[in-house]
Amino acid sequence: MYLITLLLHSWLRWLALVAGGGATFFALGTGNAAMSRAERWGRIFIIALDVQLLLGLLLYGMLSPYTTTAMKDFGAAMRNPVLRFWAVEHLTLMLSAVFVAHVGKVLARKTTDPAKKRMRLLLCFGVALVLILVGMPWSDMIKGQRLFRV
Repeated sequence: MYLITLLLHSWLRWLALVAGGGATFFALGTGNAAMSRAERWGRIFIIALDVQLLLGLLLYGMLSPYTTTAMKDFGAAMRNPVLRFWAVEHLTLMLSAVFVAHVGKVLARKTTDPAKKRMRLLLCFGVALVLILVGMPWSDMIKGQRLFRV
């Protein structure tokens, strides 16, 4: 169960990144077509983030050996950079990204001014994308972990 969930979580991150990039890119444009594309990409981004959140919480709460080890002695985990990353930093950054993306979508939906709508989507999707990039386990990839799990 752990490996399947981890595999899904790992692969879905790329969809979330592409959709977040698309939503942010199209929010830069002007006109109805660009806004329509930004909203479509934003919808895919939000869905991917929500599924990622569910898989991540399943990993965090029940399946991951990293968080299981960290919760046994949280003080010691805070002194271990790997355990601290998985127990606190990754979780905090990703929850923040999901929150910011949802807030941006709601704020954009509540405005009627197209320029304000575009700016809210651009800002919130862009910030969410940066949070995701900062919270990804890049150091694991550098140490030989594959970018795409199989």
